[in-house]
Amino acid sequence: MSWDAEQKMQFLFALRSKGVTDARTLGAMEKVDRGLFVKGHFADRAYDDMPLPISSGQTISQPSVVGLMTQALNVQPRDKVLEVGTGSGYQAAILSHLARRVYTVDRHRRLTRECEKLFDDLDLHNITILTGDGSFGLPEQAPFDRIIVTAAAEDPPGPLLAQLREGGIMVLPVGQSDAVQSLIKVTRTAQGLEYQELCPVRFVPLIEGRAPD
Repeated sequence: MSWDAEQKMQFLFALRSKGVTDARTLGAMEKVDRGLFVKGHFADRAYDDMPLPISSGQTISQPSVVGLMTQALNVQPRDKVLEVGTGSGYQAAILSHLARRVYTVDRHRRLTRECEKLFDDLDLHNITILTGDGSFGLPEQAPFDRIIVTAAAEDPPGPLLAQLREGGIMVLPVGQSDAVQSLIKVTRTAQGLEYQELCPVRFVPLIEGRAPD
């Protein structure tokens, strides 16, 4: 079952009311049906602006937070993007409509397998999905124009900052995992790194190492 025009309209209205106003971000989010990324008991809540549980003890983020992160990332059509924390695949699918190439890494093999199939079904062929420890980034593909992290670290991970191209942007939640975190935008300039605090958020913690599953 795919979403109908009314659901889509309400979904986009909710995004705008939370501050997601960038036309390209809204256009990409309109192309990706969140209902395809939410399974089981919570399928009927897929279009609500709330985070929901997915397999492997992870969550699919609240749509408005996905929108605000995507908007802050300001992805351009030629950009190469790294996502750390594939999760449901929803964020990567949105990025695939904005970027030239998306690399996404998750430590849970079960999640990357599920997403691989879903991306294939959706004909999203500019996404490369890998199972591994995303906190070290992907040195062999660096540098990246944009980096997005969908799990909270106490500080922006050094290896990821090192893989950000000059002029590049990284968006990530920073803070203790059991407290309210801040969404941070980091821009690499010729002079160094510029930090901007965007809004309070709550994400699962960034964990090093590959999951045992």
